[in-house]
Amino acid sequence: MGSNPYGTVNEEAVTEKPETPPAPEPKKVETVAEPVKELPDFNFRNIQFEFNSVVLKTVSYPILDKAATEMKKDPDVKFIINGHSSTEGSATHNMSLSKDRANSVKTYLVNAGISESRLITKGFGETKPLTNNDTEESRAVNRRVEIEQAP
Repeated sequence: MGSNPYGTVNEEAVTEKPETPPAPEPKKVETVAEPVKELPDFNFRNIQFEFNSVVLKTVSYPILDKAATEMKKDPDVKFIINGHSSTEGSATHNMSLSKDRANSVKTYLVNAGISESRLITKGFGETKPLTNNDTEESRAVNRRVEIEQAP
């Protein structure tokens, strides 16, 4: 056997590198999420009425029920209830009818729990049609109330 100029190696004396301690786990920061406030949907259109009447069509009830639910989400918001009519009858009659339709919707909403002080009514008669008044179908579309958020 050859000689080792540095002497003999003691295998027991060889030590391994010391283990490095594991890195500490990063601290978990718990965040408390703010509850998500559901924004109200104030798009209330197509509230329809019977011909020459302040009687709501039954298809309008779900729209008004949804309107009341959405209005309750933000009790500080005020609304304008805009009544409209088709062109049958005199302009004076249609203006009165459109105001009465707006008041009919206001009564429905107040009965559903909306404060009367949050509701402003306006009548426009036949002055703001959505469609022409050439057919019964188009006139029916113009017999409506629309609700918008007050500025």
